[in-house]
Amino acid sequence: MKQKIVIKVSMSCDKSRSKAMTMAAKAHGVSSVGITGDSKDMLEVVGNGVDPVCLVGCLRKKYRDVHIVKVEEVKDEKKKDEKEDPPPYWWYPGYYHHPYQPSMVVCDEPATPCAIM
Repeated sequence: MKQKIVIKVSMSCDKSRSKAMTMAAKAHGVSSVGITGDSKDMLEVVGNGVDPVCLVGCLRKKYRDVHIVKVEEVKDEKKKDEKEDPPPYWWYPGYYHHPYQPSMVVCDEPATPCAIM
């Protein structure tokens, strides 16, 4: 289950934002991290099997004011029930077209000596 976690962190400068993003990216199951919010004080973490409480606990060791804003499930854009379009050209691997071979002519007549020689 892929989920998106938004965490409010009191970050004052770009260096602290970079460190907070690095700490969040190292957490187990995180696939992407971004900074959101009007004052750029929220981390948006997307991942599979991320523990938000553990993530907040790790961030609280470095930053004084850390809160979970929301946790929501990310829905996949493509549904599993939809069929994929077939490829534009379908080639069956078991069928092989042999190149044209001219048929052989077998002659039962004996060879006649040439009259010119």
